[in-house]
This record gives sequence, C-alpha cells and structure tokens, in this order.
Amino acid sequence: MRIVIAGGHGQISLRLTRLLAQRGDTVVGLVRNPDHAPDVVAAGGQAGLVDLERATVEELAPMLAEADAVVFAAGAGPGSGAARKDSVDRGAAVLLADAAERSGVRRYLLVSSMGVDSVEQVADDVFRAYLHAKAAAEGEVRGRDLDWTVLRPGGLTDEPGTGRVRLESRTEQGQVSRDDVAAVLVALLDEPATAGLTLELVAGNDLVDAAVQGAARGEPGDASASAIREEATELEDDGHAAGLPRGPEDIPPGRGRHRADD
Repeated sequence: MRIVIAGGHGQISLRLTRLLAQRGDTVVGLVRNPDHAPDVVAAGGQAGLVDLERATVEELAPMLAEADAVVFAAGAGPGSGAARKDSVDRGAAVLLADAAERSGVRRYLLVSSMGVDSVEQVADDVFRAYLHAKAAAEGEVRGRDLDWTVLRPGGLTDEPGTGRVRLESRTEQGQVSRDDVAAVLVALLDEPATAGLTLELVAGNDLVDAAVQGAARGEPGDASASAIREEATELEDDGHAAGLPRGPEDIPPGRGRHRADD
C-alpha cells in the first residue's frame, strides 16, 4: 500500500511509518519543517514538504496521487493557542479530506481524541479549544464521501506497547501507549469493514488484530489474549482425550523423537 500521513513527524506518525515500512508499504510523511524530513526518512518513509495551515487543495492533492489511504495524525502540539488548535486540528484535517476527495483516495483515518463528547466539562480553555477542533474535524470528515474511520485514543503514554487494547465505540477513560495506537492504525488500514466507525481506544486485554476485527463486526472485545490461551488448552485436552500425544512425554521411546542435533 501507499499511505500518506499528515503530521508525519508526530510521535504516533513516526511509529506508524516504521511499522508500515517494515512490512514493505510506501509511506509519505507530510511535514512543514524541512528539518524534520530526515526523521521521517530514518523511520523508513518519504518526506513531503507542505504547510497544511497555508496550503490549498490544489497544492496538496498531487501529493496524494496513487495513495491507497491517508491518515490524519497532525496536531498543533503543546504550547500552541486556541487559534492554532483550530487551524491545525480542524482546518488541516478538513484540507486533507478535500484533497483526498479531489485525488480519488477513499480511505481516510482520522486520529481524534477521547473527550470530544464532553467538551463543556473541560475547565482549561486551550484544551477545550483542542477538543472543539477535534469534534469539528470529526463532523466534517463524516460528511464526506470517504471511507473514513475516526480513532479516539485515550491519554497517550510512551510506555512500550503491549499489543493488547480495548477498542470499542464507547469505553471508559484510560491510557494507551503510542506504540499500540500505531499498531491499531495499521490494523485499521488492513480492515476496510471499519469504515464509517468511530472507535475509542485504551489499553486492554484484546490482541490488536482481534480487537479491530471485533470492532468491524460490531462486537465488543472478547479478551482475545485469554480466549486464545483457553482455546489452545481446550484443543490440547480434546486431542489427549482422543488418544493423541499431548507432548514429547507422551510419545513412546523411538517414535517421533529426534536428537537435538538432527
């Protein structure tokens, strides 16, 4: 696949670029600052220089040519005021949607945030502006003729990913590692049946692929890591009951056993 990531120098974006590049996908990370391009390249991607706060649809659309999907993971970042929350977190997301439509790229993943449904409960003015911008971006993208998926992660951490998450249309507040957010984005790109869904993401017990497949079916998480272990135990017990060997200790001497150097 060819994937274009808006906000290509972000912490989630660089992780996503590495995962996609490692499996052979072509990744273009859109960055405003040319000093950030080497980091995108080091992660295995190609850097595309564009200022999403100033660019026009006509300027951005050619950068999406032949892309299979776009991912919006840009953000104004800490220290920015309410105006930039709107121009980046909303305005740039809308621009990317416009350019995707213009270029014929149907798949659009929008990285949003948990909390957009309870903006008025937030006391901090800048964070409230951030959530307003994310909510507006979601509304704009949902109204487009695109195969969109909105992903709302909980509080982000830099802890190593566990590969186990909770991914549902609604879930309790919680945290999730950036590693696991990137892994979920990869799985969403691979699962077209998640188009049209808004999903909240926190740390949990479900393996990433199983969580995404469950979300695509409209089913809640099944604690798949535990389920897989239980299923393996059941299969082992069934085989033993049928007279099949459970392990090397059940194989008679001289049958099926090999020396370690064979």
